[in-house]
Amino acid sequence: MTTIHNESFADLAPDVLYALLKLRVDVFVVEQSCAYPELDGRDNEPGTRHLWVTAGADPAAPLAYLRVLTESDGSMRIGRVVTARKARGEGHAKRLMAAALEIDPAAPTVLDAQSHLVGWYSRFGFEAYGPEYLEDGIPHTPMRRA
Repeated sequence: MTTIHNESFADLAPDVLYALLKLRVDVFVVEQSCAYPELDGRDNEPGTRHLWVTAGADPAAPLAYLRVLTESDGSMRIGRVVTARKARGEGHAKRLMAAALEIDPAAPTVLDAQSHLVGWYSRFGFEAYGPEYLEDGIPHTPMRRA
């Protein structure tokens, strides 16, 4: 049985925060070989929500994660969508995306997709709205959902 957690930064226990950040660094910095500032100053903004999936009772054992930011125009931004290597292909990111979109279903939502995942994000109603660009050597496509 899996559990979806949804917490603000202030509510994250230190061991949970550490595990979430470690998952992000393990995939985005180490696995994808992208040396960039993973800690970008947005995790602790008042409106930020951290969503993650665990397989058991331990909230400090994330299988997948994403964060939802509130932009200055009131839109939501989904980012840092990541799944642990051992848990890929099990639908965890899909469940997290569905949960994220329920936070404020009426809000316009944006994200910057790794371009090979544009089709996956389109299943949630996202459409490309700008040109592809390179970020840390990986092609990305800006997407939005009205």
